[in-house]
Amino acid sequence: MTAAPDIRIARDAQEWAHDAAALIHRISEQAIQSKGQFLIALSGGSTPRILYQTLTSPEWKGRFNWRQILFLFGDERCIPPEHPESNFGMAQAALFQPLGIAPGQIYRMKGEIPDHGSAAREYEETLRGLTHCVAQEFPQIDLILLGLGDDGHTASLFPGTSALQDRTRVVTVGQAPTGIPFRLTLTLGVLNRATVVLFLVTGVGKAPMVRAILEPKSAADRAFPAAMVAPDSGQLIWMLDHSAAQQLTSRR
Repeated sequence: MTAAPDIRIARDAQEWAHDAAALIHRISEQAIQSKGQFLIALSGGSTPRILYQTLTSPEWKGRFNWRQILFLFGDERCIPPEHPESNFGMAQAALFQPLGIAPGQIYRMKGEIPDHGSAAREYEETLRGLTHCVAQEFPQIDLILLGLGDDGHTASLFPGTSALQDRTRVVTVGQAPTGIPFRLTLTLGVLNRATVVLFLVTGVGKAPMVRAILEPKSAADRAFPAAMVAPDSGQLIWMLDHSAAQQLTSRR
């Protein structure tokens, strides 16, 4: 049986970003000490951008052993990397360039490849190589950052889609109901194999879905993609600001 999520609530955006940076630093140090490197899968969206700005600030930039960190992605839109909605493009501008991360440490999903299935298979091979993972198992990533959509999606696993039901692939092709339709995404098998999964959620607009996921009242609540993220033996942490947590009845 999986452990209950560790729910952490910050008073405001500044405290939230500081707490998230401190947590990632601690996890990175543990991974580097135990195996010499730290694998982190990044998320896109406006909330991670706030975190990235904190990580590149003078307070935090000098604390991390950046050269021992390998950067992966949890999902990507099927668009070129220079597209304004590219998750890689956002991370490149907000995180990699300010920190001077070497290109060899960055493993992006190649959303521009016309054959989306081929792009997914290529990224699966990349992950297996980095984690020395055999074909019958799911690779283990040290830390996966996730967001939460208003519809309960996370990464690019959307409600009612085939990607959500994929139990064999490491990376698959997801389909979004709005916006850029085709996405590359890690599957639930990989998310639930991670050492740590960290949901980063802020803003009052996310409060109803936060309550549905963390305090489910029906089978429908438990069927949201984000509710299916429950690491088999790893740690599940939700970092919320006060606004996102305001509908929770139990404040921890």
